[in-house]
Amino acid sequence: MFLYFEIKDIIDIFLVAVILYQTFRLMKGTGTANIFVGILSFVVFWFLITRVFEMRLLGMILNSIMSLAPILLIVIFQEEIRRFFFMMGKRNRFFKKIENFFKNKKDNTNDINTMQIVSACRKMSQGKTGALIVIERRANLREHIETGEEINADISSPLIENIFFKNSPLHDGAMIISGNRITAAACILPVSHNPEIPKQLGLRHRAALGIAEKTDAIAIVVSEQSGAISVAENGQLSLKLKPEELENFLSK
Repeated sequence: MFLYFEIKDIIDIFLVAVILYQTFRLMKGTGTANIFVGILSFVVFWFLITRVFEMRLLGMILNSIMSLAPILLIVIFQEEIRRFFFMMGKRNRFFKKIENFFKNKKDNTNDINTMQIVSACRKMSQGKTGALIVIERRANLREHIETGEEINADISSPLIENIFFKNSPLHDGAMIISGNRITAAACILPVSHNPEIPKQLGLRHRAALGIAEKTDAIAIVVSEQSGAISVAENGQLSLKLKPEELENFLSK
C-alpha cells in the first residue's frame, strides 16, 4: 500500500505535532504526562492496525475502544482540561473584555483592607502561627464558604490572629475574605496534587495551590513550622515572602 502526501497533508501533520507537543508541555509535571504518552502510543497503534495494515478483526475491537475515547479523556484529564481553558480565558484579552461586559461582579481585591491582613500575617509569622487566608476575586467561592463557619465580620488583624490561634476551634482550614469582609473560617479547600510541590510543604500550601489552580483567588499561607509567608495565585506558588513583599503583592 502506497501513501501519497500533498502540501496540505504536510501542514496537517505539522499542526498536529505542534498541538501534541504543547499538550505534553502542559501536562509535564502534573503526574499525567506518562498517561498522555501511553494514550498517544495507543492511538498510533490503532492507526497502524486500521489504516495501514487494515486488520479488520483487531481493528473492529480497537474502533470500539476508540468510540469511548472522548469520555475516557474527559474523566482522566478533567483537571488539566479545566486548567487549560481557565488559563486560555484569563490570557485572552478579547474574551476578558466580553467577560467584563456581561459580568456585573468586579474584582474587588483593591478594596480590601490589605494593611490589616499584612499586619496579621507579620505577627503570625513571628509567632509561627499557621494560617491560610483566601481572598475572593471574580470567581465565586460560595461552595467553599459553605464548608466552613460563616462569620461576616470586618477585616481586622486581631480577629485574624484569634481565629488562627492554635487553641481556637476555627484555626483548622481556610479563612475566606469576600467583598472586604471576613466571610467564613475553617473552610475546606481542594488540595493540589502537583508533584512539583516541595515535599517539606504541608497541607496548607497544597490547599492554597489547589484553590489557586481552580479559581482566580489569592491564597496566603503562613507556615506553622518556619513562619514563612507564601502566596498562591494562578496555579503558581511564591515562597518565603517578606511582609513588605506581601503588602506590595496585594497592593497591585
